[in-house]
Amino acid sequence: MNLDVKSEENLTIVLKEMGKKLQVANADSLMNPDDYKLESYDELKSLYDLLVTKEKLTVSETHAFIDELRKHRK
Repeated sequence: MNLDVKSEENLTIVLKEMGKKLQVANADSLMNPDDYKLESYDELKSLYDLLVTKEKLTVSETHAFIDELRKHRK
């Protein structure tokens, strides 16, 4: 799997993995791939890359990631 390739499938993977890492209670609604433009993939992938490097997130970091995700929703 090469997540560097911009595709709907990779967008789904990136969003689902971010939802798991962020432990979002309503992950199905916030992380629904249909709510994101494929044009935002590079930004979302950058967020994903940063998120996977973090071992633990503070509450404020979690909120910051979620706020950033909201900016990329349709």
